[in-house]
Amino acid sequence: MPLPHKPTRYILPPPFLKRCLRTSTWMCPFPLSPAVDKPPAPVDSAYQPPQSPPVLIENETEGSRPSSVTPLGSADEISALTHTAAFSDESEATSFFDDEGDIDPFPYDEDAEEQRLIKNGGSGIPIGPDGTPRPLLPPVAPRHLGRKCLVLDLDETLIHSSFKSFAQPDFIFPVEIDSQWHRFHVLKRPGVENFLKEMGEIYEVVVWTAALSQYANLVLDRLDPHQSVAHRLFRQSCFLHKGAYVKDLSQLGRPLADTIILDNSPVSFLFHPHNSVPVSSWFNDPHDGELTDLIPFLLDLAFVADVRGILNGAIP
Repeated sequence: MPLPHKPTRYILPPPFLKRCLRTSTWMCPFPLSPAVDKPPAPVDSAYQPPQSPPVLIENETEGSRPSSVTPLGSADEISALTHTAAFSDESEATSFFDDEGDIDPFPYDEDAEEQRLIKNGGSGIPIGPDGTPRPLLPPVAPRHLGRKCLVLDLDETLIHSSFKSFAQPDFIFPVEIDSQWHRFHVLKRPGVENFLKEMGEIYEVVVWTAALSQYANLVLDRLDPHQSVAHRLFRQSCFLHKGAYVKDLSQLGRPLADTIILDNSPVSFLFHPHNSVPVSSWFNDPHDGELTDLIPFLLDLAFVADVRGILNGAIP
């Protein structure tokens, strides 16, 4: 009568055992090694973390928005972003082991982080490797002392541009991006030049766009002949959140009580709804008068103690 088969023994140092948070069972993060004196018995394969599928970036050069010229994954852009998501959204296939085999007891909650940033009014001034605060804007110039900071969006707020030609553009210019030339046709929103001139006399004006600097600088050189815009910020200064570019006003280095953002995209001022003056998206309506209509309101807003007391949802 054959002897019963003895179970295979395994050599496993106890310190390497990890407890799975999902099943409360002990798990080994690497394949087990059978004892040298017994042949290995068939066992289930070791736990392998799920492989996230590669993120495919759409061919963004097909869009008409200049901010979509370069795909998000471009090396020169992604290295300059101030924030990137560090966890995937595959909650059903979450690995409870990190890269070093340790258990992460605090999985990332993107929605909770968003609420925290809204409650705290943004992420605050960035801190450099040397521990020194590095705000996005330089110190206030003498001519802007005592003024509030007005942040303006560019595309669909002040102008509209497209790769496609249309009748009577205000100007056309070529831009080289990633070794490819793109020809932009630009329309100026009615009243934009006078609006910039008026705002430049009472505010520290910042144009902050999610577009690339190669494109935006050429637009602003033509759009602002009076040099009313004191500062220009581009895509690399935005806060990447859920795949969208958010303009975190807390990183500017200006008091939030004195900072206003005028933008057509609610995502842009997601962290600062009480600092925002929403405007409609503009494409080509020659009878639009929104910028002109906003001038009296912004003139009055420049002299209130705290803009958030006015911009607390009163403006639709």
